[in-house]
Amino acid sequence: MTQTLIGPLQQTLMHLFSDTPSATLEQHVDRALEVITRQLACDGVFVLAPLAKPGHISARNLYLKPQFNSGQGVREWRLGQTPFFRDLVKHPRLLSLNSLAQLPKDALEEKQLLRQWQVKSLLVLPLLKLGDTVMALGAVNCHCECDWADSFIEQLQQSQTMIASAMELTRIAQALLQSERRYHELFHQLPLACAQLNRRNELIMMNRIAEQTLAHHQQVNLVELVREQDRDNLLDTLNMVRDGVLGQAWCEVGIMHNNDMSWQRLGLYPAPSDDQNLIVIAEDVSERRRLASELSFQANYDALTGLPNRAHFEDLLQRLLIEHDPSPVCIALLDLDQFRVINNVSGHMAGDRLICQIAERLKLLVRKGDVVARLSGDEFAILMHACNRDSAKVIAERICGQVRHHEFRWQGREHKISASMGIAALERTDEDIYTVLAQADAACRLAKELGRNQYQIFDERDRRFKKFYTEMTASLEIIDALAANRFQLHFQEIRSVKAASSGMHLEILLRMQRDNGEILSPAVFFPAAERYDLASRVDRWVIDNLLRWGNANFHLWQQCEQISVNLSAASLGDSDFMQWLEKQLLAEAQLVSHLCFEITETAMLSQVEQACQLLELLEAHGCKLAIDDFGAGFSSFAYLKKLALDYVKIDGQFVVNLCQDPADRAIVAAVCQLAKDLHFYTVAEFVESEQILAQLAELGVDYAQGYCIHKPMPLEQLASLLK
Repeated sequence: MTQTLIGPLQQTLMHLFSDTPSATLEQHVDRALEVITRQLACDGVFVLAPLAKPGHISARNLYLKPQFNSGQGVREWRLGQTPFFRDLVKHPRLLSLNSLAQLPKDALEEKQLLRQWQVKSLLVLPLLKLGDTVMALGAVNCHCECDWADSFIEQLQQSQTMIASAMELTRIAQALLQSERRYHELFHQLPLACAQLNRRNELIMMNRIAEQTLAHHQQVNLVELVREQDRDNLLDTLNMVRDGVLGQAWCEVGIMHNNDMSWQRLGLYPAPSDDQNLIVIAEDVSERRRLASELSFQANYDALTGLPNRAHFEDLLQRLLIEHDPSPVCIALLDLDQFRVINNVSGHMAGDRLICQIAERLKLLVRKGDVVARLSGDEFAILMHACNRDSAKVIAERICGQVRHHEFRWQGREHKISASMGIAALERTDEDIYTVLAQADAACRLAKELGRNQYQIFDERDRRFKKFYTEMTASLEIIDALAANRFQLHFQEIRSVKAASSGMHLEILLRMQRDNGEILSPAVFFPAAERYDLASRVDRWVIDNLLRWGNANFHLWQQCEQISVNLSAASLGDSDFMQWLEKQLLAEAQLVSHLCFEITETAMLSQVEQACQLLELLEAHGCKLAIDDFGAGFSSFAYLKKLALDYVKIDGQFVVNLCQDPADRAIVAAVCQLAKDLHFYTVAEFVESEQILAQLAELGVDYAQGYCIHKPMPLEQLASLLK
């Protein structure tokens, strides 16, 4: 932590036992909040502290950057008086909101108050208790929504500890001034380990906590208590403070005490009377270290099987790629065939049991030194060291044969098990690990397409692999585009055929920009998004960025009567996505009445129950629902009566040849008659000529969409079109 950040708080700690007026505490805290705001990536920092009345808190101190502070007093924020934040006193927890939409539905007062202060993102640390001081530190972002990084939270927690220490030490200092006897009594009751370090690095004047955690007796050398590998770090830190290089410093060391080692975070400050003597404040961070170790395991290993997870496996591949070892390496991806059937028939407990059994069997079937990992669901990976294609074939044949004969019984029901495997050789000349993963995945998918229960070895000369390999690489481009925000929103006008509309109708279209600047339409990249479970993430990006644009261009949004957005079949069946969508609609109540969501006919036919739930959700918020590509599936008419649709978009294959094909005209006419009887509007797609438009008008179609009406253009250009 930098000297600038904690300078104001250091002053309070350095005068722990001096006569510094306690009235200056609020000035120190205010200055500290300003410094924290300027040093960290946020627009404001505040302190929440409980009132004397139980269950109530108040914003004791608040600092906002000048551009977000409208001149209101720094201690007039009513945040702590609202129900949601009062609940933080009863149930202390970390509150990390990258969007106000993440607040509960009933937190209307909180949302209104935060919006008055232009808050977009909010972070509140759990209440910290030091002695009689209880407080929480929070941060806000006002210029944009943001994700609160772990590093930010850690620095804010450190600042919270220092501010709480300053408040507690100031409270104690007030009592110390009253009596020398009371001074010593409270020093020993201080909830932090405090001591003084003399020039010989001996601990003197220790309080009770220091005697329990550092040393039983005075005059013990602190350096000798620290484990050997940490001593150089401690000595360097001590010298920098004594030489004046740093006004204060922190270091984490392992300290042996009572034959046990604990991790202590030592804060070192020059003593007021002699800068060669130091004040030591020790904070036990053993639990944090233990949790960090557990988090490291959870971050690298699968919780169900104990195998390395995808992140750890990819890290192993990355290390191999940069090594100069010439020995051959092969990668295998393995998928269990028909695993979803087992989950659906016997339940997820059975599926988990099978995954664990296969994990154990794979570890027995590979060679010593090979690595088996679980990437996701029923997908495993094997890293085979010193292994060429011939050796990989032997291993694959052994695995496929053993898995095929694996007997799995659950509650009296027997399931037949088999696996499909794809193998690829890791080339040291590859630029990244995703090339070999894409090749192994393509080989695995070919094995499935050829009948499952077998293995395939990737061969770039075999054209059968090209399709699957291309999709895999496209999925990586989608992930990169999401991370780098390289998607673009376009729109296409939907025009009324019969009469002038009161406002513009338009459909939002998506484009993806590649690294080389090339713009791709969804027809190119969306099949890969659906294949690799990325469709819901893409839908979230579209809806989130569209609503952001709507808020930023509210005057343009209001001029549009209707704005249509496509939802993929994957999103329709994703309960997490539907919950997220409902929160978005609740948070943007001023925008949602203009929205119309489109789902394809094939998605609707395969997920009727989910479509009905979506319709109920949209009706509750005043949105519309449209069926896209109507006529492309079968039995469509049977499902129309189940859904009170607002729009039906006639598939373009019945429109492009409308003027020449009587059958197409008959189908379009039939849909128009259904629309009259069932009370929905019709939209014709692929309207490419004035002749088609005239024919649609005769047949009674309500709206038309196509290049004859309007060619897609970037959403940023909507203002020019409206003019």
